[in-house]
Amino acid sequence: MRAFGLIGNNLSHSFSKKYFEEKFRKLKISDCAYSNFELKSITEFSELIKLNQNLIGCNVTLPYKERIIPYLNELSEEAKVIGAVNCIKIKKGRIKGYNTDAFGFSSSIKPFLEPHHSKALILGTGGASKAVAYSLKHIGVEVFFVSTKPKSKPNEFNYEDLNEHVMNAFKLIVNTSPLGMFPKTEEFPNIPYSFLTHQHLCYDLIYNPEQTLFLKYAAAKGATTINGYSMLQLQAEKSWEIWMEN
Repeated sequence: MRAFGLIGNNLSHSFSKKYFEEKFRKLKISDCAYSNFELKSITEFSELIKLNQNLIGCNVTLPYKERIIPYLNELSEEAKVIGAVNCIKIKKGRIKGYNTDAFGFSSSIKPFLEPHHSKALILGTGGASKAVAYSLKHIGVEVFFVSTKPKSKPNEFNYEDLNEHVMNAFKLIVNTSPLGMFPKTEEFPNIPYSFLTHQHLCYDLIYNPEQTLFLKYAAAKGATTINGYSMLQLQAEKSWEIWMEN
């Protein structure tokens, strides 16, 4: 039996297991299994690999997209540049890290981008934000980060910096934080929604729930909204391609 899985913490929000199990059924693949691997700490990763000798590949989610890197033997060029990994492949005892989030995000957002979406606010500074920033820079979008942490770079804002002038200058807003993710669906990023307009495009990497409060509040102001489900599908299919390569 070929084994695959998802590595993370608090995986109740994730649809990955269901997605791959449905894929196996549709393709009539009977020798594959996909499991959720809940790790309390990334230090448990080495033991997970030892105990699961049939493991071929895994997806990686919160909070380990950056923390897993020291445990890998090799990184793809893209993962190296991004500095975050959401897919690993195990072959002949060696573990290689990839980033398929960048592919999933850029492929899903491109059809919605218009010329006035030339500057983006990325909410959050974790592993997913790095893939989003990498993707947007590659298509010519200027990127600024919004964080609760003290500012350390010129392209960073704190939430209290977000006024009418800033919101008017940045017509693309991407939430990469876990705020609003199941089961904490009452949470949302603290941005001034009153300054959003029909020209804004608001993308939430969260797909469970289908419409977060971030997206609801944005839609109420006429903004175009996208959730993360198409990104999930696209990055999952790219992961599958990587796992199936010789």
